[in-house]
Amino acid sequence: MEEDPKPEKRIKILQIIFIFIFLAYTSRLFAMQILSGDVYRTRAQDIARRTSVIPARRGEIFDRNVSRPIVLNADSFAVSITPADVPKGEIPNLISRVAEIANIKRQQIEEKIPPQSYTLYQPVEIAVNVPFAAIAALAERRDVLPGVSWQSRPMRNYGNVRSLSHIIGYVGNITRDELTMLYNRGYQQGDMIGKAGIERQYDELLKGKEGSETRTVDVRGRRVGDTNNLRIPPEMGKNLVLTIDSTIQVLAEKALGERMGAVVVTRPSNGEILAMVSYPWYDPNIFNGTEFGAEYQALINDPNKPLLNRAIQSNYPPASTFKIVMTTGILAENAFPPAQTVNCPGEITYGNRQWHCHNRYPGHGRLNLQRAMAQSCDIYFWQVGRENLGIERINFYSREYGFGEVTGIDLPGEIAGLTPTPQWKDRYFHERWNLGDTMNVSIGQGDTLVTPIQMVNMVSMAVNDGVIYQPHLLKEIRDPITGAVEKTVNPVVLHESDIDPGVFETVRNNMRSVISEGTARFPLDIRSVEIAGKTGTGEVGLQDRWHSWFAAYAPYKTDNPEERVAVSVIVEASNKWEWWAVYASAIIFQGIFAGQTYDEAVDALGLRYLMPVQGRRE
Repeated sequence: MEEDPKPEKRIKILQIIFIFIFLAYTSRLFAMQILSGDVYRTRAQDIARRTSVIPARRGEIFDRNVSRPIVLNADSFAVSITPADVPKGEIPNLISRVAEIANIKRQQIEEKIPPQSYTLYQPVEIAVNVPFAAIAALAERRDVLPGVSWQSRPMRNYGNVRSLSHIIGYVGNITRDELTMLYNRGYQQGDMIGKAGIERQYDELLKGKEGSETRTVDVRGRRVGDTNNLRIPPEMGKNLVLTIDSTIQVLAEKALGERMGAVVVTRPSNGEILAMVSYPWYDPNIFNGTEFGAEYQALINDPNKPLLNRAIQSNYPPASTFKIVMTTGILAENAFPPAQTVNCPGEITYGNRQWHCHNRYPGHGRLNLQRAMAQSCDIYFWQVGRENLGIERINFYSREYGFGEVTGIDLPGEIAGLTPTPQWKDRYFHERWNLGDTMNVSIGQGDTLVTPIQMVNMVSMAVNDGVIYQPHLLKEIRDPITGAVEKTVNPVVLHESDIDPGVFETVRNNMRSVISEGTARFPLDIRSVEIAGKTGTGEVGLQDRWHSWFAAYAPYKTDNPEERVAVSVIVEASNKWEWWAVYASAIIFQGIFAGQTYDEAVDALGLRYLMPVQGRRE
């Protein structure tokens, strides 16, 4: 067999190739370890670091007196699971163990960690407000609970807010839909976010800024030493001071009692809301628990709708309180001489029906505008509205007073009410407007709908000679550490009318006559302050009960507009009929201007005999 003539040449070629490969690897290793060593060491260190979020405490909420917080924070614990830290196939068993040890429903954990999230390296919060005993039990079994962690997490403590619940609102975990909308504003998965009321309206002020802790861990996620740990402390959210006066809030709450309805108390001179009550209310503390589904569903299914803020989210016919608007229009337009009288026989015939005044027998007799307002005569306003003012001008003055539009109050969910027009009726019912519709609107019935906050704005406009200030609940923003005022909310003019101030002076005089000689003479003839206002009885198709309205202000005359207070009260027809709005208003005005508690005001007014039996719901 012939030998290869060039074996040495082939061996040399292979040697050269091996030497080249060796030199290439050596150069690469030299570059990585010596020239770029710091870069790779930093990168390796980063891979071995784990960053956890330190939740920020939400800002506290105070009433206008800043004596003590209405809403504060309490310490609690949250439990999380990092799915990727759990050995493959062990997550179902881990969920079972955690559910049993911490007394958390398995279904709740499975909903938070669906199979598609098993590869996530990000901790997933599975429960909040977990008792310390449960945390201790988890800590004892930490070796058999890979991926399970817990951290201190501030929890909202609403105390006993009662009727303030609709103002304050509550917080909850951010939903996917909310995260989609708010991601670009710094929100992240797992954030607690305001869901209603002030908590939602000013969430970005209240939520603060989360901190973080970055630590070095081993392959099992265990902390390695105390070096290279970076901690950025969280920043607490801003403290908010509201315009609410807790003393007046309690007074209004008790004056309304357990009657479905609402009360709004404001300062007409600047739009500050001193009290806002909507009954029934709810306990926002139920949303702090790990399981509140059943309680929340009970609130949703409650036919009395306790989650509804009736002050801004319920529509009612304004009834005879609308005669303030009518009086303004009649005077401003010179539509009918205010001294000229109209005869009220108790009922009239128009079209194919009988129209009955509330004083059906024997009627009011002949009345001018002032007495028609005082006695709340329907026939006067039916006739003048139909024959002299007309629907177009009625609608114009309704809009001047803010009806049919939101007030812009700093609470979410406000509705606009309805000011019906011929165009509206044609669009929605395909029917022509008729003079009977105008008559209904002229006494605040028919399709006209308003909210209690709009009603108190109506009074404020009459008080302020045509100016309405935007109602607001936020008074100040304060630093949570020093308490220093960072921002004060200034009054904002919502609407300024061109109507002659003399018109509003006459309107106020006529409103005073309602108390001095008219329908509210006896309930509101109180010594502590002179009141001017208007009653209203809203028909809802029932024979034995109606909505009870009262909208008023006091003092009637004063050299200091800052001391004036406007009040609107609605008591729904779903309650036992007792014409309670007027009496509730009397208690509120007495309490405010005589400096009395609810019980003291009731006794001073001699209304104890009207109080319901203790514990009985009206």
